[in-house]
Parts: sequence; structure tokens; C-alpha cells
Amino acid sequence: MRNDNQMQKKRRDFLKTTAAGSAVALTGLSGCIGSTDDGDDGDGEDGGDGEDGEDGGTTSDGTEFDEVTLGVLEPFTGDFSELASERNQGETLAIDQVNASDDYDFEFDVAEYDTQLSSEDGVQAANQAIESDGAQFLTGAISSSVALAINEVAATNEVVYTPGAADVSITGSNCNEYVFRFETSTAQIAEVTTQWLADQGWTNLHYQIADYAYGDSVLEEVDSRMSDRADGYERLGTTRSDVAAQNFDSTITQIEDNVGDADALVVGATGGHLIRFLVQAAERGLKEDIPIVTTTGSFRVVRGGAGSAAHDVYSGTRYVPSIDTGTNPQFVEDYQAEYDAPPDNFSRVGYGSVLMLANGIQEAGSKDPEDVKDVLPGMSHETIFGDVSFRECDHQASNPVWMGQNVEPEEGETAAVELLTNLDGQAAQPPCEDTGCEL
Repeated sequence: MRNDNQMQKKRRDFLKTTAAGSAVALTGLSGCIGSTDDGDDGDGEDGGDGEDGEDGGTTSDGTEFDEVTLGVLEPFTGDFSELASERNQGETLAIDQVNASDDYDFEFDVAEYDTQLSSEDGVQAANQAIESDGAQFLTGAISSSVALAINEVAATNEVVYTPGAADVSITGSNCNEYVFRFETSTAQIAEVTTQWLADQGWTNLHYQIADYAYGDSVLEEVDSRMSDRADGYERLGTTRSDVAAQNFDSTITQIEDNVGDADALVVGATGGHLIRFLVQAAERGLKEDIPIVTTTGSFRVVRGGAGSAAHDVYSGTRYVPSIDTGTNPQFVEDYQAEYDAPPDNFSRVGYGSVLMLANGIQEAGSKDPEDVKDVLPGMSHETIFGDVSFRECDHQASNPVWMGQNVEPEEGETAAVELLTNLDGQAAQPPCEDTGCEL
């Protein structure tokens, strides 16, 4: 279903002063890009026919590529709508900065669609963006099931796609040459989480899983790593809940039956599902009986939605705005100025995905996805995390990860995140031979 209220946001009103304020971030991101027109002396003979480059760049065969159509596919309605709003704000900020910057020889033209939480709707939205709007590039989808479906659309239609979901198989067994992911994968989060669990001596675990691709990915990645690294590890039990579940009474009762033997409860869920579970678990006193360890509990939407129920919850952490890495301070400043709120994980995913894609288009000197997909693997980008690239063997970004704990804030109910430990991008990634990706 097309999101008529938000589509076709070409050339948004973004002040040149904001673009100038973002010069550090844009220069950092584009500074690692090879020029597509090293011999241009500014007279327009080599890089378009405008004196100031406004008419766009040219490909190697002389074809202008001043406008690039980007299909933005997000679950604007449903359980992930707040996460989608955050991601879309990051996307919009990056699009506006690219369109206002002289560092890029093209502008993005945008068509937005609502994927909801349905693979069928996601596929329909992706196909409409390609067929009706002529999108050469796609980004978005927070649900892993939806992203996996769009993976196939990207391969079939030979368009480049940057997903916003974390299931390992997106850049693993279901990878393809057109998919590049800046979102941190479940494997990367599981690596820091299981190292921390083993260090705590928490080796007897019960799992509570949202019954869809992401929940299964959390279970598989955490369970397999604990089996390999923790002496005496035991998976005591697994409970599953439908992704749209509203009432967790029976599930919590089953978990309580294992509390006496378990060191921790590992929860593989996100969005509204996780919020509802944490609130009901707190009401039942489960937090007092067993530590709760999550993979997305540090998300601001989750912390805000769960309130005090999120206090003392542990979480593998992909991003918090306080990190002092790469271009993050400038990103936080720009985002805060534009939206009067700090960014969160999905904000940075949308922002970084669009900028890394823009860098690839600029480097290729072409809006042909075939050209762009060939330059992106291994290409270095200065991002909010510092130098990051899409690994050549699986097209997964080499992102750092942290383990955190939600702590009671000085005021209000929304928990703050205290970072406990971290891994750099190389240490967090599984070996290429273990990913199941064949490119």
C-alpha cells in the first residue's frame, strides 16, 4: 500500500545553513570516495553543463545521472511504526543532506511505501516502487521476514537494496549480490551478548522468542555461541509467542516454572511485542526472580514504551547517541536540530544506509545498480562508527557492538543505558565461512 502522505519528497525544504553545518559529516563520508571526474576544472566540460554542477554528473559513457530514484519501504503502520518513524527521519536527514551538498553529482528523488508487517505487502511495495516509480535503489523494512522477501525482489529486478532488519540470513544464507546492510546483524549482537553472559557465569538459560524470523535468529545465534564458549551451558527451555501477541500470562507462567534453575532469561523480540512482554513480566514480578537479557531492549522506543518495566534489563546494544565515534557527534547535532529529539538505533541505520548508498553511486559515477553493486563491496566509508565497509564476502557492515544495562534515570521513567563492554567491528563479525553466504 502506498503511503500517499509521505511519498515523493523530492527536494525537501532543507536549509543550506543546515547543510553547511553538516559539512564535517558529509566530508567524512565522502572523503574516502574516489572522484568520478578528477579532471574537472569547473567549466562544466567534464561534469555536466552547469557552471556550478547543478545539472548533475555524467557516467563514463556521458549519460547524465542528476536524479536517482530511491524507494523507501517502511512499516509506517503496525507494531513497528515508531521504529519506522525513527528510521525514516534518519533517511530523510541523509537524503536532504545529499540533495543539498556539492559533494554529490546527483539528487535523490524519493517514493515512500508502507510495508506494514507483511511480507506480501513488502513485496508489493517494492515492486510498485520499481515498476511505477522507476526506483533503481531500495531501502527499509524493519521486520526480518519482510526484509528477506524484499531481498528476493532486489535480486530478481537487479536493484540495490539496503535493509533495516537484523536477521543473520539477510546477509547470510539468503544473501545476494544486490543487498548491502548497514544495520547490525543478530550475529554481531549475539557475539557481544554471549561473551558477556559467559563472563557472568550465566550458563543456564531460558529463551522467550517472538515466533518469526528475527526471534528464531536470536535463538540460533545465542544458543550456538553459548554452546561453543560456555562450559556447562544448558538451554533449559524455550517459549514462543506470536509476533502480534497481546497477553503473555501463560508464557510467563511457563517461564516461572524454570526460574529456579535458570541464570537468565534471554528474550528475542522487539518493538511493541517486547514492550508488552516487559510490562507484563514486571507486573508478575518476573524481573525480581531472574535477570532479563534482550537484544533490543536498549532501543529508546522500547525503553520509553516499557517505562519502569525496562529498568535493570540487560541488552546487546547497537547504538546510543552518546558514543564518541566517527561522525556521530555531528549526526546527533544535526538530528537534534531537525527533529528536536536525539537519534536512536533505527535513526542511525536509515541515515547511514542512505549515505553509504550515495557514496557508492558517486564512486560508480552511475545510477545503474549494476555499476553501484560492483563498487560497494569493500569500499571504505567514514560513518558515525568511524571507518566502516560492507564486507566483500557477505555485504554486512563491520559495525562495533556493546553490551548495556538499562538503569533508572535521574528523573522520569525512561531508562538510561549504561554501556558495560564493547567489541569492535572486526571482532563482532563471524568468519566469512560461517555465514552461509555465497557471492
